[in-house]
Amino acid sequence: MDASIRLTLAEAESLAFEALRANRTSELGARATARALVAAEADGQAAHGLSRVPAYALQARSGKVNGQAVPTLTRAAPGVIRVDAGLGFAYPAIDLALDTLKSLAKDQGIALAAIHHSHHFGQVGAHAERLAEAGLIALVFGNTPKAMAFHGGKRAMLGTNPLAFATPLPGAQAPLVIDLALSVAARGKIVAAQKAGKSIPEGWAVDANGQSTTDPTAALAGTLSPIGGAKGGALALMVEILGAALTAGAFGWEASSFFDAEGRPPDMGHLFVAIDPGPASGNAFADRMQTLVAAIESEPEVRLPGSRRLNARANAKREGITLSNALHDEIRALHAPGRS
Repeated sequence: MDASIRLTLAEAESLAFEALRANRTSELGARATARALVAAEADGQAAHGLSRVPAYALQARSGKVNGQAVPTLTRAAPGVIRVDAGLGFAYPAIDLALDTLKSLAKDQGIALAAIHHSHHFGQVGAHAERLAEAGLIALVFGNTPKAMAFHGGKRAMLGTNPLAFATPLPGAQAPLVIDLALSVAARGKIVAAQKAGKSIPEGWAVDANGQSTTDPTAALAGTLSPIGGAKGGALALMVEILGAALTAGAFGWEASSFFDAEGRPPDMGHLFVAIDPGPASGNAFADRMQTLVAAIESEPEVRLPGSRRLNARANAKREGITLSNALHDEIRALHAPGRS
């Protein structure tokens, strides 16, 4: 087993924060980004966690990401806001958008936020969950740099294009969160397997010749497989439209990589929809959800989505998170360059 180190969540956040601050990232950007990466790590989503810090820091240092960006918000219509992330990290822009959506959706019944000039937006379900914690139903869409072909094609054009849904549940239960990328596996998991020198499961990807592969390097040179074949590809196209066309963001084949410091900014878009369930349901939503949850939980061996994530989160709060020594040392080495 690889040597590892255990960190409290506060220690992990400080580790990421200092690496970003030392590499041309503002306190606002570094704090929001470190907090989001550690939250993903705590939820068991390591592909969106601290493994991202080295690439993030180097992109800020090179200027591919504007680490000093301050997001700005404009009201485009009574229930629509646009947030310009300034070609910086996504998380400060997301914080601004969600804070505004919470009040706007309750005033209007439904509200939408379009973020543009953005970057990798991490654990998508976590953003939806924040809206659900405020009593709102949430839908979140975002495209990513090219990774999948259109159905029938061989050239990567679409991203893995994650989407998330979250809803409040009756009583003191945590929100129900559904979070999925539209590839069989997230690209970050394949990158993590490549770094670890491990193979990937059959069916995750095809190589440049369209042949199934378990080699992560060959997979990254080829295309990822969509969930459900043509149906998954169609959903990925839908997210491309909602996450990029509707926000004026870059399409997957236009965007640069999240994983290196080369080239222009990725210039991604994200779309958030928040719905107050009361007006649409005649204030019957909570009762109907109670009936639904009771019916689901009456089935033996059936559980609502998200229990594994919540268990991982609770365990991380109690015991901290485990990080490989190699990744810990790589992040620590980034503390040196000098903050600005």
